[in-house]
Amino acid sequence: MIPRFKKVKKNINPHLNKEKFLEEHNRLSPENLKATISLLSRFKIEKASMFKDDNWSIDKLRRPFVLWLTSLTIEEKANIKKKKI
Repeated sequence: MIPRFKKVKKNINPHLNKEKFLEEHNRLSPENLKATISLLSRFKIEKASMFKDDNWSIDKLRRPFVLWLTSLTIEEKANIKKKKI
């Protein structure tokens, strides 16, 4: 008989608020991918279809956020960081 592998659940809460998502994202990220509340707010505006509520799931949103973040120019990042959203 071939052994079956059990799916291991991650120990991450899928329903985080924006501040907890930011904390977890920055903990996992190198310096060049660190985020701010302003960047998260802009991401939510630009990718509104990904949000059904105000939950910030690390599993669901972190990869799209990193891809979005890396697509920004240095100037775009600086302008977003300056603005209060």
